[in-house]
This record gives sequence, structure tokens and C-alpha cells, in this order.
Amino acid sequence: MTYEESVRYLLSLGRELASPRQASAAKFDLAGITTLCEALGQPQRAFESVHVAGTNGKGSTAAMIDSILRAAGLRTGLYTSPHLERINERIRLDGREISETDFAATFTRLYGVIEELLAAGRLAAHPTFFECVTALAFEYFAKSGAEFAVCEVGMGGRLDATNVLLPEVAVITQIDLDHENYLGHSIEEIAREKAGIIKPGARVVSAAEHLIARVVIRRRVGEQGAFLVEIENTFRLEDVTSRDGCFSFTAIDTESGARIPVALPLAGRFQVRNALTAIAASRMLADRGAPIDDAAISRGIAATRWPGRLERLAERPDIYVDGTHNPAGAREIAVFWDAFLPGRNIFLIYGAVRDKAVDEIAGMLFPRASAVIITAPAQPRAISAPVLAEMTGHHARRMEMIPDPNRALERALELAAPGDVIFITGSLYLVGDLRRYWASRAGDAATASPAK
Repeated sequence: MTYEESVRYLLSLGRELASPRQASAAKFDLAGITTLCEALGQPQRAFESVHVAGTNGKGSTAAMIDSILRAAGLRTGLYTSPHLERINERIRLDGREISETDFAATFTRLYGVIEELLAAGRLAAHPTFFECVTALAFEYFAKSGAEFAVCEVGMGGRLDATNVLLPEVAVITQIDLDHENYLGHSIEEIAREKAGIIKPGARVVSAAEHLIARVVIRRRVGEQGAFLVEIENTFRLEDVTSRDGCFSFTAIDTESGARIPVALPLAGRFQVRNALTAIAASRMLADRGAPIDDAAISRGIAATRWPGRLERLAERPDIYVDGTHNPAGAREIAVFWDAFLPGRNIFLIYGAVRDKAVDEIAGMLFPRASAVIITAPAQPRAISAPVLAEMTGHHARRMEMIPDPNRALERALELAAPGDVIFITGSLYLVGDLRRYWASRAGDAATASPAK
């Protein structure tokens, strides 16, 4: 298959949980991915791995760990989801997206194996989109000689397709309410799903703050005879400063006294916790024999790139994008606004998909904004702009409804003065749409400018 044919075929399977019907029909078990990996020769065993689960922060934490491993001179794979603009973003080798040629070649092999398994009756149904992309990532990392792969859980953990891994370290970031229709309606139920990545004898790093979540994780660790590090008991901080929302600090190991200077390139107070989680996981890998020292940890964190999360696209006016889609993330946005954007007019562009706590999110963010522009990401699960406006309009001081995201951004640019802020959030799909539009807009402007 060509690259275009491969992507088209995958998207025909449905992106993640594209609709309630697909969700109810999805196979939430490990049978399909297990059979697929066996037929491929168990590619997930060809490299050491770090497995990262959690509600918020797992992508940033995975990116930091990957960057640390690369700073230590290791050949790495990074598997994350969802993507912002194109599917290749999910699969990275040594920090670079999988090429279209490698994507097509790897998927062609995967497609042949799937057809053989279906013909032989070894698969009860065609693997899902996420199962296919997960297997593709494992196969690509194995064939490319990755020494380590950092793999982010798609949703939950216990029954996620990535849970065929036998990782060197399992990482659990913050746990909060999200995907309740699939993972459960309480912190305890959700934590149980996340803790499902903990295998017998595993080494585990936990950044969970919620007491109930910590109890669930500790119980699972005990049941599995695993070894747990909780970051609260592992580090203390000194020399904490911030600039433009990015924090610098010294992390001090409470047991050894080792001092690790950290300069975070990612904005937001919550990234401090993610960085400490990445440090703890990396030092645990070092204890297991990986050639990682504290200098590599500092270099790796400083070099981390993770777009779409409190990312500033432009200045005068400042334009920020953030893929927050749950109340815990909205609370962090509110903290960021209060700490780093006090007194400034904020023009909020908001769009969301179904099954999200939009009223709770709007209640935190809309009253803080000078104006809210309601829109909708170009995605089948999007809440239409009229419906979203009706659901959340009572929270806003001033609201406009512009269904097309590009036009919504143009309207915000008309309203905002150079000293104001345009903030785009509610969905990673919306962030992807508008990052792509902003890049094309900037490219058009550069093309139109006369040469000097």
C-alpha cells in the first residue's frame, strides 16, 4: 500500500472511539493485540520499554522520558496518542516522526498479517484503529533497532492495547475523572484501570495525588509484588523560579541528596510534577542498568518538545493553544491565567467533543474570559457550536458563536489588541485544526510579502 492508502484504510476503522456505536462494538480486551503481536514475532519484546498511564500529564511525561533517554545516547521510540495534525506524530524514532515510506511499508506488512489471521479464523474480528497503530509502532521500533520505547496508554490501562508490554518501569501520572463512560464514574474505578499496567515484580513510579487513587495503586503494587516510588516521598525542591510560565528548580533526592537542576521548556505549574515523574522513572532505569546520569536528565528535560499543551503560537497578541478536555486540566489553565496573565483581556476560543464535562469546564474558564467564541473541531464527535453555546452560555460575560474554527480565530484577532491574549482550548482536535491553520496562514503571509 502507499502511504495515502494506508492512512485511509486505518481511518476507515474509526479514530479511537469515533462514535458511541463504535465504542459499544469495540473489543475492550487484549485478545486481538496479543494474537497480532504473536503473529508478528512479538516485536514489543525487541526493546526495553517504559509504559505511561494516567489521566493528565502522561504525554508530557512520556516526551520528557524519551528526551532524557536520547540525551543519554540511546536509540529510542516514542508512541503517543492522539495526534494533533497527522498520524505520523504518534510514532517517533530518535525524536523524528516515522516517514511516510516507513509508515506505508510497515503497515503493508501488518495488513498482510491481519488478512492471514482473519482467513485462518485466529482473529474474531478485525483489529481496531488503535490496535493496528499500536502494532505498527511496535513493529517499526523493533525493525529500526530501538533500544528503548516510551509508550503512552491510549485510554485506561488494564485493557489498553499497549498493555501487552512488559516494561522496565511503569509510570502513572495524575489521576482524575475522564472517559467515565468507559473507565468508571469514580476515582477508585478509574485508578483501578490505570493501575492495571502494573505487572508482577514491576518497578512503578506514581505521581497520583488523590488519596483514593494512591490507595488503589499501593494495593495493586502489593498484589503484584511490585516496587513503588511515589514522587512526594522522593524529592524536595529548591531555587524555584518561573519565567513566562516555565519553571526552573533544583530537584533534590531525599535519600541520596543528589541535586538535579531542571529548566522546563514547557509552560505550566503542572509540568513540575511531570518533570519529577520523568526524573524518578529515569533514575529507576539507571538503577536497572541504563546508561543515564543526572546530567543527561537535566539536558533531556531542557530539550523536550511537546506541542499543543500551553503552547504559545504568537505574540502581540499572545496566542496560546492547549488541548485540555477535562476539569482537572481546566483547573490548571485557570491557575496559569491567574498567575501569568493577570489583568489581561482573554479571548477564549472553545470547542469540545461529546462525553466531556463541558459545563464544569466552562464554569471555571468562561467567567475569567473577556469574551468566549464558541466553535467546533472538524471531528465527527464534536458538539455542534449551537448546542455547545446553549449548554455553556450562562457562564460567559460575552459570547459569540462561530462554527468554523478558522473564522473563530480570525474573529478573535479582530477583537484582540496587541496586549491581549487569545486562548484556544477544549479539545486536542481543535488545537490540531488551528495549529495547522495558523501555520498555513503564516506561510501565506510570508509568500505574499515582497522580497527585500
